[in-house]
Amino acid sequence: MSDKLPAIKPSRLIRVLEAQGWQHRRTRGSHHYLVHPERRDAIAVPVHNRDVKPGLLLSILKTAGISRDELRKLL
Repeated sequence: MSDKLPAIKPSRLIRVLEAQGWQHRRTRGSHHYLVHPERRDAIAVPVHNRDVKPGLLLSILKTAGISRDELRKLL
């Protein structure tokens, strides 16, 4: 399988994170902040009308504890 990350819109990324137990905590401007009941970290997802850039997507996945392969399966 390709090592390249899939292009993903912020709204779809938020749905994937919510399916993994992350909960929407608040919105500030165009950023949605998600928290997990079992983790101390929070994830900020910028909600714009374009794909999440690969570097930011990798950072979000690392914080959420989701691998690239898991992301592909969840999509």
